[in-house]
Amino acid sequence: MMAYIKGISYYLPEKVVTNEELIKEFPEWSVDKVAKKVGVYSRHIAGKNETAGDMAEKAALRLFDEYKISPSEIDFVLLCTQSPDYFLPSTACILQNRLGIPTAAGAFDYNLGCSGCVYGMAMAKGLIAGGIAKNVLLLTAETYNKYLHPSDKSNRSIFGDGAAACLISTEGIAEIGEFSLGTDGSGAEKLMVKTGAARCHQPTGNSVIDDEGHTRFDDYLYMDGGGIFNFTLDAVPAMMKDILLKNSMTNEDIDYYVFHQANKFMLNTIRKVCVLPKDKFYVNLEETGNTVSSTVMIAMKQCLNAGTIHKGMKVMVSGFGVGLSWGGTILYF
Repeated sequence: MMAYIKGISYYLPEKVVTNEELIKEFPEWSVDKVAKKVGVYSRHIAGKNETAGDMAEKAALRLFDEYKISPSEIDFVLLCTQSPDYFLPSTACILQNRLGIPTAAGAFDYNLGCSGCVYGMAMAKGLIAGGIAKNVLLLTAETYNKYLHPSDKSNRSIFGDGAAACLISTEGIAEIGEFSLGTDGSGAEKLMVKTGAARCHQPTGNSVIDDEGHTRFDDYLYMDGGGIFNFTLDAVPAMMKDILLKNSMTNEDIDYYVFHQANKFMLNTIRKVCVLPKDKFYVNLEETGNTVSSTVMIAMKQCLNAGTIHKGMKVMVSGFGVGLSWGGTILYF
């Protein structure tokens, strides 16, 4: 049985931090420098008491309202987040109750970052193909800013908080194609929050300076920017070839590309390395920043609203980053 995207909505927190506000904390930077490098002019930040679960709920309610979906139709809930409300239970279980979804529905969280949206599509397609579910609510929500050290100007300029909701069903606006998925756990430390979980539960207060001159705090999110950049340039071209092969397509068959909105420089480098037409390649982080697992769905929704993506198009979507992990597929609109 085929699986389709039936609708997409998203939610962004009310609080907005502009580049001008960041520059007040880091006067050695200029507004133009931040915008030119990462392509972000402002980003939404979750409130002090606002969680990934709260944002996912708001995105789901918006989806239900926008597409006239009844919670009673949902028979599975998937939530991708690396900032769950609790260590246990799964935030997806809490959302089942808060959203009024039947208790006959399955629900679980899965811990992935930048590739999480695509992995969720793959799992939802598997649930439908296996006859386990007919209407899967796929949610992505992240509050990375709660993991950032106040002095981490680099990551604070890149990441924004947000959530997205997607209904994957037996019919809809876009058929989901075959997947290319991959993992390289040897690069796990390139993007990591080291303390807080079972391996190292208590904060250490430790910090070191990495090779790029950035401070690596054990107790906050660390990203090896150069390492992630090099990984992406290795993984993405090979992944694209695999996606095309598995879907019996060539580059000429693709009408549009919606990739994880990591940062402007990385996206433009990928586009140039892979020789992709600029007018077929989506880049828009200006008012959202990198929302991790939600970037692909937010981008697709923006494209649908603008008419950039429409019926008859074949769209390649992909995510890549923390894990290290990557994944992509073709959406047939």
